[in-house]
Amino acid sequence: MKVTVLGYLGGYPADNIGTSAYLLESGSYHLLLDCGSGALLNLQHVLDPLQLDAVILSHYHHDHTADVGVLQYYWQLRQGDKKEPVLPIYGSSQDPLNFASLTMQGITQGKAYDPDATLQLGPFKINFLRTVHPVPAYAMRIEEQETGKTLVFTADTAFFDGLVPFSKYADLLMADTNFLADKPGKIWHMTSAQSGELARRAQVGKLLLTHLPQQLDLQVLLDQARTAAGNVPTKLASLGQTIQV
Repeated sequence: MKVTVLGYLGGYPADNIGTSAYLLESGSYHLLLDCGSGALLNLQHVLDPLQLDAVILSHYHHDHTADVGVLQYYWQLRQGDKKEPVLPIYGSSQDPLNFASLTMQGITQGKAYDPDATLQLGPFKINFLRTVHPVPAYAMRIEEQETGKTLVFTADTAFFDGLVPFSKYADLLMADTNFLADKPGKIWHMTSAQSGELARRAQVGKLLLTHLPQQLDLQVLLDQARTAAGNVPTKLASLGQTIQV
C-alpha cells in the first residue's frame, strides 16, 4: 500500500498547502481518502483523477470535503477514459443533506458506509470507529488484504481511550495533531503529546502527524510528539510525501 499526501492542514489552506486529502494505492486500485481544499489540483500531479476507483470521506467538515464539488465537475466535463463510469463516493448517511450532495446524477454516486460493519473496497478492508468531534466523524482502519499491512487514519478527534485498541499494531498511524502539548481547555483535536502517546500505547510501526496547524512551530510539535511516542518513528506530513506501508 502506498500513501501520497495531497494536503494535510486543518481548517484552511495556507502557503500553497491544502487541507486533508490522501491518495491510497494498492496495485492498480486508487482510493482518495478525504477531499479537502486543493485536493484536485494536487491529485493531478500524481494521477489522472479520472483513474480514481473511489473516494471515501471521514466526515463533512469543509476542510475534508471542499473539493468534492469540483471533482464532480471534473468528472462531468473532462474528456478522457474514466476508470469508473460513475465515481462512487463513500460517506456517512448520518448527515442526510451532505450525504445527498455526493450524488451527481450519472457522474458520481453517494454510497453510505455502515460504521458497524466492514467495508470491502477493491484490495482494502475498512473498519470504522466513531470519533469525538462536533459532527459524526469516523476513524478508519484500512487493511491491504493481500499483505495484511494496516493503516489507521484517526480523522478529526479529541483523544479518547478507544483509539488505542482500534490503532493496535497498525503499520502506519496517521493522527490528527492540531495543538501543542500545553493546549488548555476543551479541544476537538489531539495535541502533539496525545498523538505520540496513542502511537506508543498502540505499538504502531510509524506515526505520521496530520491535520497540522498553520501558525504554530511545527518543530516543537514534532519534538513533543516524538518524546511521547518513545521508540515509534514519528514524522510530520508534507506535501507530496509518499509512504510505503
